[in-house]
Amino acid sequence: MKRYLEKLAANEALTQEETENAVGKIFNEEISDSEIAAFMIGLKTKGETVEEIAGIVQAMRKNSRSFSKKIPNMIDNCGTGGDGSKSFNISTTSAFVMAGAGITVAKHGNRSISSKTGSADVLEELGVSLDLPTELTEEILEENGIAFLFAPYVHPKIKAIMKVRKDLKIPTVFNYIGPLTNPMDLDYQLLGINRGDMLDVFADVLNTLGRKRAVVLNGAGSMDEASLAGDNQLVILNEGVRTKEILHPEHVGLSVYDNTHIVGGDAKENAAILLDVLKGKKGACRDTVLLNAGIGIFTAGRAETVQQGIFRAIESIESGAALEKLNFLISKSSQYRKAVI
Repeated sequence: MKRYLEKLAANEALTQEETENAVGKIFNEEISDSEIAAFMIGLKTKGETVEEIAGIVQAMRKNSRSFSKKIPNMIDNCGTGGDGSKSFNISTTSAFVMAGAGITVAKHGNRSISSKTGSADVLEELGVSLDLPTELTEEILEENGIAFLFAPYVHPKIKAIMKVRKDLKIPTVFNYIGPLTNPMDLDYQLLGINRGDMLDVFADVLNTLGRKRAVVLNGAGSMDEASLAGDNQLVILNEGVRTKEILHPEHVGLSVYDNTHIVGGDAKENAAILLDVLKGKKGACRDTVLLNAGIGIFTAGRAETVQQGIFRAIESIESGAALEKLNFLISKSSQYRKAVI
């Protein structure tokens, strides 16, 4: 570890293998909190490379709970968080809409860290269990087309990193890589990030991780979700080729709303918003979900354009299919809790 820290102090980049080895030492509790903090700050000060981020992610995935089945054509639509918008749980709501459109969604997420309510908080409020065994999660994915992967459960060795991250009180690369660390073998990914300067970097990391197709976006107002407030920056990765696009809600038939219209609250309030959207209540929250789900459906190759993806998202909600996906997950969670009591 000393050699890695010396390289970072000299402003030298680590290789992917070196970074993976360093993070492996963290997970195996071979180094101190001070060394972990020095590693985080060293990367931040130098500026993280694609290879370094990919090395961190691969180490985290290797130390996660194992999933044995290769389920084809899976997507995740997790954002990095940290945008300070206090929005309701947009990507979580959108995930059910995407699943209702026939896409298999391995939804990775966590409790609230920088926002008021995380995906895990709102799903737990709705009755979804966060600690389902990996075999049951795979079964649900195959049967229902959507399951939730609670980050602290699927990454049981992450405690040391989380402790130092909280102690530092400043953002490092570990604040942004959560969406990259989904332990399932994904073919597609929709990743929102609140930093427009990192779009190309994260697209290149997703390419290194083997995604067939991905969209990395930065929403209007620096959100980590697509926003109705104005221009959204998209980097589209398709079989290793990157292209860029600016997407305005009016380009796809949606109205413009200021981001104040999608502010959420605590877990109970956000659960109510999620249910309202899935039950068809119209307004800024629904249209924001349509935009994000439409991009997700496009990312998964189930629509040729985002506009077509939005049409499929509308059908998913109006047919009741999106709500059925949530109800199935709640029912399975209830059955699991009864079985273990």
